[in-house]
Amino acid sequence: MTSPAPAASRGFGRLTLDVRQNLPAWKQAVFVGSSLIIGLAISVAILAVAGIPPLTLASELAGVLTAENLRGVLIQAAPLILVGLGASLAFRIGFWNLGIEGQMIFGGIFAAAISIYDVGPPAMRLILMGLAAALGGALWVLLVVFLKLRFRVNEIIATLLLNYVAMYFLFHLLYGAWQDSKTAFPQSTPFRPFERLTDIGYGVNSGLLIAIAGVLAAGWMIHLSRIGFYTRFISANPKMAKVVGVPVQTATIWIIAISGACSGLAGFVNVASQEGRLTQSFANGYVFSGVLIAFLSRNDPIVVAIVGFLIAVLFITGQTLQVFYQIPFTMVQMIEAIVVMAVASSEFLIRHRIRWIR
Repeated sequence: MTSPAPAASRGFGRLTLDVRQNLPAWKQAVFVGSSLIIGLAISVAILAVAGIPPLTLASELAGVLTAENLRGVLIQAAPLILVGLGASLAFRIGFWNLGIEGQMIFGGIFAAAISIYDVGPPAMRLILMGLAAALGGALWVLLVVFLKLRFRVNEIIATLLLNYVAMYFLFHLLYGAWQDSKTAFPQSTPFRPFERLTDIGYGVNSGLLIAIAGVLAAGWMIHLSRIGFYTRFISANPKMAKVVGVPVQTATIWIIAISGACSGLAGFVNVASQEGRLTQSFANGYVFSGVLIAFLSRNDPIVVAIVGFLIAVLFITGQTLQVFYQIPFTMVQMIEAIVVMAVASSEFLIRHRIRWIR
């Protein structure tokens, strides 16, 4: 009696998973673009079920790009670009910075403290608020670095949980010492005119200039400076980088601190341009946006600016749908999560190849 032949010999075959050694940039763009299209198609289908036909959605999207609405898009784009920078810089060295909202909150708190306690002359107030916000975001993320290096706490868990610590500390201030005594609402007193980021002309807010300056500085740092060269070593093989003399720990701490500073600046831009004061929810939802922008830009600081503008268009469109079509904000967040998961899945196909072997 003979044993049955293997499945391969009977003509069935099997799937194998290989690690890709090198994939051209244009193929990576195809995978990311295809995943983005799939995510957007699923989102359009969900909105169609909710009662918004695709043609209506397209007309609303086109209306956002008109001249009268473009100012709102540019104001929204500034903090999005900064949180995208913060996420992409951390991801470049394998540090999963999911504490963007907490860093934004402490950036806003440090900036508001400069206003509330009248630190510095009025002419220097905005500069001091920006520097304080960057310091607040950097210090908050460096707490995670300390926990990781000293106690080996996973940064994903630490950054996510510290978001709640920052949020409740913000509530403590806004329901306590920093509450607006005139309105009794849980928000700080309004910033004075010289503490606001104003328009500089043509509908462009000065907060956008801060975001563009951040993009240019990060682009120079990543592509032209020594620390950018170190990040490529660290990302490829941290152990080998340490063997050949790269200061892995020092470079990592600096990159993570700059990542937190970018998120802190995003908090400052939000409270000094959009809100005009410290509020409870000025940082809500930005962690997913930062991750999405970092994924779509492939962690390139220059591309972050383009992707951040496109995400701002989606943000403003979502706000329009909320107002005129009664779409809940949770659905807008769900659509953003779908796009994030679709784009994240492309990373698997970029790094691996599926083959059918007969």
